[in-house]
Amino acid sequence: MKKQIGFKEAVTILVLMLVILGWSVIGFGLSPQIPVLTVIALLIFWLEIRRFDWEDVMKGISQGISTAIVPIFIFLLIGTLIAVWIQAGIIPSLMVLGFHMISSHFFVPSVFLVCSLVGLAIGSGFTTVSTVGIALFGMGSTLGINPALTAGAIISGAVFGDKMSPLSDSTNLASAVAEDDLFDHIKNMMWSTIPAFIGSLIFFFVLGQSNKATSMSGIAAVESSLRQHFSVSFWAALPLVLMFVCAWKKVPAIQTLFANIFLSVAMIFIQNPGFKVQKLATLIESGYVSNSGNKTVDTLLTRGGISSMMSTVSLIIMTLALGGILMHLGIIDSAMQPLVKRLQKPGKLILATILAGIGINLFVGEQYLSVILPANAFKPAYKRIGLDPLALSRVLEDGGSVINYLIPWGVAGSFVAAALGVPVLDFLPFTMFSLLSPVFSILSGFTGIGLKWKKAD
Repeated sequence: MKKQIGFKEAVTILVLMLVILGWSVIGFGLSPQIPVLTVIALLIFWLEIRRFDWEDVMKGISQGISTAIVPIFIFLLIGTLIAVWIQAGIIPSLMVLGFHMISSHFFVPSVFLVCSLVGLAIGSGFTTVSTVGIALFGMGSTLGINPALTAGAIISGAVFGDKMSPLSDSTNLASAVAEDDLFDHIKNMMWSTIPAFIGSLIFFFVLGQSNKATSMSGIAAVESSLRQHFSVSFWAALPLVLMFVCAWKKVPAIQTLFANIFLSVAMIFIQNPGFKVQKLATLIESGYVSNSGNKTVDTLLTRGGISSMMSTVSLIIMTLALGGILMHLGIIDSAMQPLVKRLQKPGKLILATILAGIGINLFVGEQYLSVILPANAFKPAYKRIGLDPLALSRVLEDGGSVINYLIPWGVAGSFVAAALGVPVLDFLPFTMFSLLSPVFSILSGFTGIGLKWKKAD
């Protein structure tokens, strides 16, 4: 018979994990990999003392990691895409275009709006951040705007777009696990999402005014360097158009990324027929290295490549191995089930679901699990008190997938930190959309505004 872990023991394990992770990352400023690996080692040691079957532990690790195979492959493709987009002049062209379209007076709110629209169209927060986001981040750095503030606006817009897009994996997942209609789910999310969007826009507008007198003098030098060392032209829009078309046609992410990479590589050889295959292989593996002579340009555009994603990949593997152990051995279920049985009021139930999603993000660091686990744990409680599945699916997004961007050891948080080069704890206070979404969801639960009840048969 499989060993069971009781409520008190499960809670103790999870709290100690959080203390170790938080103390290591926040207190000592360590990268998340070492604390996560330490927690796995201590957990395995404890399970050995408790004489758990080693096969169960290994099965948990295997099951956890197996869920990451496709995301890891996508991350590697995105690393490749960043490198070829820079070499082909796509990101530099976006930067130059942005210099002419965005005023420094309203730069921060306009970044939020642009990333919201792009994320909504393509349904991927990761892709929005790693493509258009990088270009806008470069502009912000040139304007002298706080990098953490720019990153917060980029991520907030990307998360909004991802959350509200029918093309988004996380949105489809939340709707699927709650067992409701996708477009009904998106419509119902507006009750918490629109207030969070408006609040974020006001926040960025107010903070953006502090840069009202920002000089544009540095832009000319950067733009000149970009035009001199990269192919800047309207043809750079082709890969973006292709991405939008693929999103519209609901082409899977892997096929979309491959198609975009092939198109970008073709553009590289058209622009520079003498470009060597060996140099292309190095570009894809190690990323683009900028030697323009302009320090700002070189710092911003020396990035990409498969190797640039390996740190993120290692973190994903370790994080999901940890999550697999916690799930397979029932530690998370043991900690949550006693609480679920005591929740009878919608406000308290929604608050508990939000906190569970945040907790899973903290303990496991994976946004899909932060949706799946609370859904499985709280679904019976929502049915018991008569709430519609739409109420559950909205809460799963507000407390689950959007929060993962704020966790230093989270898959999304570590990815965008690597893509933009800004630590999670630096941009966290400025990622207003992710901070406001759970607040408005909780308010909906306690006030009843926008709360969806199941219709009587």
